Amino acid sequence: MAKNQLKKDLRSRAEKKTAVMHDGVERTTVSFYKYVRITDPKQLRDALFAKLTELGCLGRIYVASEGINAQMNVPKASWDQFDAYLQHMPEFNGVPYKIAAEETDTVSFYKLTIKVRTKIVADGLDDDSFDVTNTGEYLTAKEMNEYIDDSDAVIVDMRNGYESEIGHFEGAITPDVDTFREELKKTPDMLKEHLSACGDAQAGKNKKIALYCTGGIRCEKASAWLKHNGFKNVKHLKGGIIDYKHQVDREGLENKFKGKNFVFDERMGERIGDEVISYCHLCGAEKSDTHYHCKNQACHVLFLGCDACMKKKKGYCSYKCMTFDRLPEGIKKRLTRNNHKKDLEQFKKNRRRRVQG
Repeated sequence: MAKNQLKKDLRSRAEKKTAVMHDGVERTTVSFYKYVRITDPKQLRDALFAKLTELGCLGRIYVASEGINAQMNVPKASWDQFDAYLQHMPEFNGVPYKIAAEETDTVSFYKLTIKVRTKIVADGLDDDSFDVTNTGEYLTAKEMNEYIDDSDAVIVDMRNGYESEIGHFEGAITPDVDTFREELKKTPDMLKEHLSACGDAQAGKNKKIALYCTGGIRCEKASAWLKHNGFKNVKHLKGGIIDYKHQVDREGLENKFKGKNFVFDERMGERIGDEVISYCHLCGAEKSDTHYHCKNQACHVLFLGCDACMKKKKGYCSYKCMTFDRLPEGIKKRLTRNNHKKDLEQFKKNRRRRVQG
């Protein structure tokens, strides 16, 4: 590969973001994934980087021997070339795209990053210990609605707590976890406890279970993991929340997703339901489903903020962080993120208390 194709962009994050925001290019935000055997992830990574850079694509892509996981945006003028390139690759022929459920003026990505990873989703599982191909059957949006209306079915949100806090399906179990790895460890026991009301453990294992996540990738592995743990009737929402929204609009179905769908890009959320179901983490009184990162880079905690609190605390999660950020650079450099560890943990505990309360 030519050296200039992998040349590091030395512009600051703010400079890159500003450049993309003002370049006048119309882009489509899209995500896709596929579990497929890739013999040389690094070679594929380099080929993808060269071609997608040529097409002006931006985003974050993970490539591993088990497949690909991509969240990105594509210039609308380059879409046909992008699609033709990807679909003509033997590994990705037929891969379905999930177009963003909501178009906004916010740019979803401002640079292209493609990394080779051990796994395309960090799940903490030993894939050799169970049959990862024994996944649950798919559910359409219509079938998902039927499960939600069925008192004999259990709906499980396979996302993190900060994701489900701002939006989830009616009646879903929403584990209070910070990582997918943590949720996979907890979910089997959590379901056993939830289903113990059945009286008969075996009857509980036969209970209808429906999983859902953002775009479907986490549920692929999660459904196989739950089946390995003895749950026999596990299904999952095809295409996740993103495709659910498109199916609902296309087929005129009732939207049973309440609130906002968290997304892992600059937008940090897309509107699915009209409701705002979460509250500001700073005051706990005003409703808000808009996420921010604390402006203090030593903290950088993700939080929900209402307009009044964001104005009062000027983008910081606390007055303490605001004060810290005003210290001379020499002093700030001697203080590390570890100094804020207890504060971060307390902030998360306060958030959980508000959510549960």
